[in-house]
Amino acid sequence: MTRYDLIVIGAGPAGLSAAAEAAGAGLRVAVFDENAKPGGQLFKQIHKFFGAKEHKAKIRGVKIGAELLAEAEKRGAEVFLNSPVAGLYKEREILVRRGEGVGHYKGDAIIVATGAQENMPAFAGWTLPGVMGAGAAQTLMHLHRVKPGKRVLMLGSGNVGLVVGFQLRQAGCELAAVLDAAPRIGGYGVHAAKLARTGVPFYLSHSIVRAWGTDKVTGVVAGEVDGGWNFIPGREKQFEVDTVCIAAGLAPATQLLKMAGCAMRAAGADWLPVCSAVGETSLPGVYAAGDVSGIEEASSAMIEGRLAGGAAARKLGFIGPDEYEERRQVLLAALASLREGMFAPQKRGQISAQTDEGIDLSQTLLRKGYLEEGEVGKYPGVKPAAGIHPVIECTQNIPCNPCRDACPQGCIKVTGGIAALPEYDDRAGCAGCGLCVAVCPGQAIFLLNEDAGDGLAEVTAPYEFLPLPQKGELGAALARSGEKLCPAEVVRVKLAPAFDRTALVTFRVPRDFAMRARFWQKEAAA
Repeated sequence: MTRYDLIVIGAGPAGLSAAAEAAGAGLRVAVFDENAKPGGQLFKQIHKFFGAKEHKAKIRGVKIGAELLAEAEKRGAEVFLNSPVAGLYKEREILVRRGEGVGHYKGDAIIVATGAQENMPAFAGWTLPGVMGAGAAQTLMHLHRVKPGKRVLMLGSGNVGLVVGFQLRQAGCELAAVLDAAPRIGGYGVHAAKLARTGVPFYLSHSIVRAWGTDKVTGVVAGEVDGGWNFIPGREKQFEVDTVCIAAGLAPATQLLKMAGCAMRAAGADWLPVCSAVGETSLPGVYAAGDVSGIEEASSAMIEGRLAGGAAARKLGFIGPDEYEERRQVLLAALASLREGMFAPQKRGQISAQTDEGIDLSQTLLRKGYLEEGEVGKYPGVKPAAGIHPVIECTQNIPCNPCRDACPQGCIKVTGGIAALPEYDDRAGCAGCGLCVAVCPGQAIFLLNEDAGDGLAEVTAPYEFLPLPQKGELGAALARSGEKLCPAEVVRVKLAPAFDRTALVTFRVPRDFAMRARFWQKEAAA
């Protein structure tokens, strides 16, 4: 039997953060993960994170994963891959499959950071090749560089479905539609909006009746559901697709905690470990961190991991009470700020009608994924202005403020908490640098020059598709709904290290379309 001060099960955002925190305090740490690559979901997350600086906002998940792994290993943590943990016992002992054998390890403390697993609803044809979880599609795209399919249907409009849907579009897949049995979009409106403006339709109160095909999926029948989740006869739609992605939520992977005898509590359809504020379970010295203790964003999982790692270091006497308490308070404050806004864990199941500022939420956004033209002006980030100025189409209270920190002029304000809607202060004057456009994780900021001469306007939009358009290239301007508005000529394409691979594409449209045009699309060859 091999002994460590701390054993971490899972090399995802929570596990690597816990390992880095504890190893930095001097503990001998081992991390075991069943996968061939570390990082959990981080190495599949090519989008930029929400939050503030302390949450690694505006940084892509794949980069965060590399930084965490480097930090943990630099501090001395040992990371063992292809090493599934087969058993966890009350005495803080684990059994690990290593190659053809089984290893026996004991920790003075254990942190379980096993994450979550995808829910897979059953329907006729769900076992056909081509039906997969959204996480599997991410794995194919980002770890193996394989397109999951040519034409894809997404079931689920939570953040996972919306983010993976956009990544499918980035990979060159056609996204036929996003379906959800719920009557409103479940994820962030900004994620839905960046899909909708590329022409992807949303069908709420719809689910899959059956998939058809012989040796693979070739199509899907979807049906509208009533308030009791029953299919309405005669309201079916057919989609010819070769791939179906399922994003029907996640279930915490608590099997090891149950095996060890940790006390559990009911939380909706899930059973979660009973934990203290720093993740300690009912078994002394055994902690839970990340999605295994409740589904949240990866940013929250990283903080929970550091809380658990610090708590283990304190319990084992590696850090003193004053140092520990100071660090604990900083981490708890950072975690609390991530839990602000209308998507906070304590508000799950609640339906908000207004923002915290008292602005009615857009029902079109919640049902179709985009704002109506007449709704945009009621938000504080949208103000008429002369010359170049930002239009901030952020309409929900999401914990995120990198736009404020990026603006060198100070013309973007986020006051009253991290989840407050950003406001454009036209007194400061916009320099037109485009940093706010590039860093926005929701791609919800645009630069407008409504008087570019000759009755034309210029719209600068974030662009993360390849190949990039070229200056002088002709295409079409699309509305927020994905509707084709008018011809549009690219006048600038700007890339900079500070943009982190988000290009700023400036295209010229007639002035009347300035507040409607939100995406540039290359015209298909005749």
